[in-house]
Amino acid sequence: MAGDGVERRGLMFVLSSPSGAGKTTLARELMRNVPGLQMSVSVTTRPMRPGEVPGKDYDFIDKQRFDAMVKNNELLEHAPVFDHFYGTPRAPVEAALSAGKDVLFDIDWQGTQQLREKARADVVSVFILPPSAADLEKRLHSRAQDSDEVIRGRMSRASHEMSHWAEYDYIVINHAVDEAFAEVKSILQAERLKRERRVGLTAFVRGLQKQLET
Repeated sequence: MAGDGVERRGLMFVLSSPSGAGKTTLARELMRNVPGLQMSVSVTTRPMRPGEVPGKDYDFIDKQRFDAMVKNNELLEHAPVFDHFYGTPRAPVEAALSAGKDVLFDIDWQGTQQLREKARADVVSVFILPPSAADLEKRLHSRAQDSDEVIRGRMSRASHEMSHWAEYDYIVINHAVDEAFAEVKSILQAERLKRERRVGLTAFVRGLQKQLET
């Protein structure tokens, strides 16, 4: 239910970017500042990083369980990333959309393609670009999570990831986090108002007409 009382179907709000371009920071800001938004919790076969919380950041599972979820069509999307596998469980997302809640995705272009194939009308996609290659490398080093070799691999992969920018609905260049956040938030607010998502509008307008006719 929207704030104006008109019933609305939820949407899948996708943020993608090369590693280090800022999508995770923007996702966290959205979760802190935008009501009615819940984070999609992906499953992954990669090891847990320091500070991550199981069930909040990711559900950490083994490859056998992951393969079973793929086989049983329990994932909306799944993809290999840097020798590990990631996927989005279907059931909690579909339940949220039906209840009028929006689900935020922090996934790559491969996952976004799969979401679009399965539920195009529900997907709003935003690709986050860094302002320069030097800025991207600086951000990767500042995270202090990866070795120089891994960072070189991420930089090499970034060019390929960026080649998919035209497949996204919106593009945001992350010069400054505050400005990028304002842009991403405005996209979400506008998409929430789209007529086709506001499934309660027909009843609302008929009610207005009835009031006017009496």
